[in-house]
Amino acid sequence: MPAGFSFASLPAGIKVSGRPDLALVEAADSNAAALFTKNRVVAAPVEVGRASLWRSGGHVRVLIVNSGNANCATGPEGRRACKRICRETGKLLGAKPTEVFPSSTGIIGVPFPVERVLAKLPELIASKSQSETAAQGFADAIMTTDTRPKIASARFETAGKTVTVLGIAKGSGMIHPNLATMLVYLFTDIVASARDLRFLLREACDQSFNSMSVDGDTSTNDTVLLLASQRSGVSLGKGNGRKRFAGALNAACQSLAEQIVSDGEGAQHVIRLFIEQAGSQEEARQVARAIAHSALVKTAWAGADPNWGRILAAAGYSGVQLDPGKIRIHIADQMVCRHGEAHPFDEKRAHDALAQPECDVRVLLGRGKSSIRFLTTDLTAEYVRINADYST
Repeated sequence: MPAGFSFASLPAGIKVSGRPDLALVEAADSNAAALFTKNRVVAAPVEVGRASLWRSGGHVRVLIVNSGNANCATGPEGRRACKRICRETGKLLGAKPTEVFPSSTGIIGVPFPVERVLAKLPELIASKSQSETAAQGFADAIMTTDTRPKIASARFETAGKTVTVLGIAKGSGMIHPNLATMLVYLFTDIVASARDLRFLLREACDQSFNSMSVDGDTSTNDTVLLLASQRSGVSLGKGNGRKRFAGALNAACQSLAEQIVSDGEGAQHVIRLFIEQAGSQEEARQVARAIAHSALVKTAWAGADPNWGRILAAAGYSGVQLDPGKIRIHIADQMVCRHGEAHPFDEKRAHDALAQPECDVRVLLGRGKSSIRFLTTDLTAEYVRINADYST
């Protein structure tokens, strides 16, 4: 647990299940940085949170999150409800409304039950704690279709002091880069400016949350928030300290990304897709997305079918100017395609590898030296069932 953060959660009656759906973090006097969805349709808390972060100069004292209702496509009433919650939360904790950062996740287009949230705020605040149990409760309360909470931590020591990074996320469906459909909160006790945090957060997201996909849908509520309480007494600085913090932040983000993908709606298999020998990182990511979003490829993975031709075809329509004669494809430890043509391989071994919970697929483009790792899943009938019944 990083120093300077208190957690709380409880049921506010937003979810029909009666499960916890309202959560809060008191974040001391934290500097902050955030990244948001690139969807042009955005939820009220994204609009409010983005504006407040700018007005406060990257300063956050309170984070408040609800699940069960996205407060999206709710018009002026939704924005007023969000601002009202920030205002009332700030009053109870002695913070300015712009120092209260809101997040929501859940169904779109349903009026937001603001009175239920406001009625529970005093009880929520009274229950806050710095314990691991309270942090676990926060992780539980922000879930929607997730089957399990997602938590990661990393730490390092320097000059006899310890810096900790704690990450808590939710995400299962509508997972797609820029960002994925998810909420991610990262808490650290390092001393760092909002400007430095923004740079490091973007770098960490590019290697994790922007390099994964479950279904190719970009959500309206995606938020990644990084809060630094300054309580460790260790300054970010330059050189080794900065490098070690970046490593800890990246490790936490990578772990959360893997947890999100492995909990993808209906997913049975996680595919670690390695695109290598690309002309640039963006070129590699473009090919990875084409493969990861192909329904034909994803259904083949669902059946553990080593149909490499579908992978080759998806790379071919990615928009990258590829030479098919230079492409090689590997499934697990076997080359299945060489020079853009079939290469002899043991189909049963390839099938057995794809049938495992995780499998590596490598695509070598023969164009350059850039490479990325991209996490994705198969596409199953269970995914269809979950999303066919989501609002009812």
